[in-house]
Amino acid sequence: MSPTDSTRTSAAAPSPWAVWAAYAVPLCVLPSAVWRLSLLFTDDAASTWYMIFLSVLSMLLALSTLGLVHRWGQQVPARVPLLGGRSIPARPVVILAMAGGLVLVAITVYFVLNQMFHFVPRGWASVGSDEPAHPVPGWEVLRYYVPLLAWGPLVIAVAADYRRRVAPVRAPSR
Repeated sequence: MSPTDSTRTSAAAPSPWAVWAAYAVPLCVLPSAVWRLSLLFTDDAASTWYMIFLSVLSMLLALSTLGLVHRWGQQVPARVPLLGGRSIPARPVVILAMAGGLVLVAITVYFVLNQMFHFVPRGWASVGSDEPAHPVPGWEVLRYYVPLLAWGPLVIAVAADYRRRVAPVRAPSR
C-alpha cells in the first residue's frame, strides 16, 4: 500500500459523554418546537404553515444528531431499499455536522448581540416593516428558547467524537 491509501477500520464505540450529548440535542430543541406548535391555536392562520415547518425541520435536524452515535450513522440500514448495507462516508458527515453546528453558533451569537445592541444590517430595516409590531418577548417566551443555546456546541462536540471514531486510518508507510 502506498502512503496515500487509506483503509476504514470498524468504528470504536462512541464516548459515553457523546451519547449523552447526542440525546441532549433533541431535548434542547423540543421546548421551542412544542411552544411554536402551541401557537397554532392562538395565532393567525397566515403563519400556521411556517410554525409547523420550522418545528418539524428543527426536530428532524436535532434527531439526525443521533446518527453520529448510532450504527445507522455509519451504514445505511439493510431494510432501506437500494441503499441498504452501504457505508456512509465519514468525511461528508463530519463536514455537514460541523458546518451545521457552526451555523447554529453563529445564529446564537448574532441573536445575543442583536438583543444587546439592536444591530440591524444595512438594507434590512425595511424587511418586515409591513408586519404589525410585536412586543419584545419576555421570560415567558425566552425560557423555551434558552435551551437552544446549547444546540450548536453539542453538535460540534458530537461531530468531533464521530470524526475521532470513524475517520480513515492511514496505512503506515514502508
